[in-house]
Parts: sequence; C-alpha cells; structure tokens
Amino acid sequence: MKVNIALLTVTDTRTLKSDKSGSILVGKIKKAKHELIDRRICKDNKKDIKKILKQWLKKKNIDVIITTGGTGLTGRDITPEAISEIAEKNIPGFGEVFRTVSLKTVGTSSIQSRACAVLAKGKYIFALPGSSGGVTDAWDKILKFQLDINHKPCNFVELFPRLKEK
Repeated sequence: MKVNIALLTVTDTRTLKSDKSGSILVGKIKKAKHELIDRRICKDNKKDIKKILKQWLKKKNIDVIITTGGTGLTGRDITPEAISEIAEKNIPGFGEVFRTVSLKTVGTSSIQSRACAVLAKGKYIFALPGSSGGVTDAWDKILKFQLDINHKPCNFVELFPRLKEK
C-alpha cells in the first residue's frame, strides 16, 4: 500500500538544495514506493512549524507527516514543542525505539535526541533529528517497516482506517 507523505525540514541554515537529510528521506520514500505529496523548509519558529503542520493536517491526501530538524537540546530546537501543541495522542514508543536504535550508531549521544511521534487529525507525525545519520536510522530501522502494510506482526499502516474513531 502506498503511503502519502509530507516532509518538513526545520532549519535556520539550509535550503531545499542543501537539505541533505531531507534529500535522503525523499530518496527513501521513493524507494519504498510511497508518494511525496509536499516538501517544505521552515525556520526554527514554533508558529511557522504549526502553521504548515495544520495546513497538512487538513489535506485528505496526506497520511503521514515527517519533520526533520529541531529535535535537539539547543534554545532554537522547538519542533517537539510545536508538535505537542497540535497532538491528540503521543506515541512514546517511537522516541524510545529511535534512541535505542541510535545508541548503536552514536552511542550515548543518543540521549540528546528528542525525536518523537504523535497522532493528530488521524495522521501520524514523526519528528526526526536533522542529521543525515539520524534520519537514516529512523527510516531504515523503524519507519520503513511501520509504513509497510506487509510488516508483521503489526504496522502503522493497518491502523489508518481506525485512527479517527471516537
């Protein structure tokens, strides 16, 4: 099953042309035969991040939103805070699994990541680090499988029809 994905890079320094992590994700999304519906870049500004996410949450043709950047510990890293303000449910296991996977590649530096995931308006939002290694770990070790309807014993895709239940 094809998943429709929107990709937001949160950065004060990159452009679409120089966004290495975003470009890595674009390639991985295409390789998995999913559809990239929209790709944008915005500054590390909570209001701007929320504005784009809210626009995407209204679009019926988007199933998943992935952000990259702004998940660290510096003063400008506010992506998790922006996402939490629009979240309906947190998915704490995503961040826990990401840091476990990341421990194997960056060691104890994995504790500096605030990668997270939430549900909002029946869509998944995944906040990934801005590093090329971080997005590669997140996709190759978690998202590639959870966004594949054939992954067993279960996956995020099979839940799509039930995410808006009340």
